[in-house]
Amino acid sequence: MSIVVTGVTGHLGRLVVESLLSRGVPADDIVALGRDTTKLADLAERGVTVRHGDYNDPASLRTAFAGAEKLVYVSGNELGRRVAQSRNVIDAAKEAGVGLIAYTSAPKADRSGLILAKEHYAIEQEIAASGLPYVFLRNSWYLENYTDQVPTYLQYGVAGAAEDGRVSAATRADFAEAAAVVVTTDGHANQVYELGGAPFTLTELAEELSRQTGQAVTYTDLSEEKYAEVLVGAGVPADFAAVLADSDRGLARGELEVEGDDLARLIGRPPVTLAEALRTAL
Repeated sequence: MSIVVTGVTGHLGRLVVESLLSRGVPADDIVALGRDTTKLADLAERGVTVRHGDYNDPASLRTAFAGAEKLVYVSGNELGRRVAQSRNVIDAAKEAGVGLIAYTSAPKADRSGLILAKEHYAIEQEIAASGLPYVFLRNSWYLENYTDQVPTYLQYGVAGAAEDGRVSAATRADFAEAAAVVVTTDGHANQVYELGGAPFTLTELAEELSRQTGQAVTYTDLSEEKYAEVLVGAGVPADFAAVLADSDRGLARGELEVEGDDLARLIGRPPVTLAEALRTAL
């Protein structure tokens, strides 16, 4: 069984490959794609097949997907270009005769008002229309979106535009494990999984960080516009700051809170919690 994983030079794609290996998939049955294959040299040394693949280069994808039976399609990060890129991926997958595409999407993509979700849903529709069997892995936020900011939180506190909305964040590793499961076990074709961990508010994030550090950390709720200004002031490009602020407003509306236990069922255990992730980060 040949499993191709895209975006392996990024965090999630790399973790999918690691999870496949840990599940006993032979290294030479895994194809790891990236635009800069020099970053994948260590995987090549472990026996993983490494190939160049660029969503903007259809020829590279046709070569990279040759012989693939299953494909883990990790969504790109170029806003505004991802739908066009998906057509290149789908065309190459059809030409290769791929038997299953597992696509990393966004929670509630078919009904969410998030700017990010609209692109993901358009890609889901492109994949479904292709006639290829698929699995849509609708991942909520990464816990790392928060744990990576712990030093900032300890210095300035937590800020956002989320009100008391709850986010079902989980670790990249747990999302990656779910992707590995659906391409190594049966019964997932044409399924849609809403994936996330135990939900929490940003106030609860601040409270848990306070509890673990003994330092008072508070959450400051801002308007969407003000939060975007704060992000720009911190060096985030204006266009991306607007997307992040929009996402926080979606969090306030409940669009990042996932119902059900799809992630726990797929990985066979409870996902890592906020408290556990903070403990690891500190």
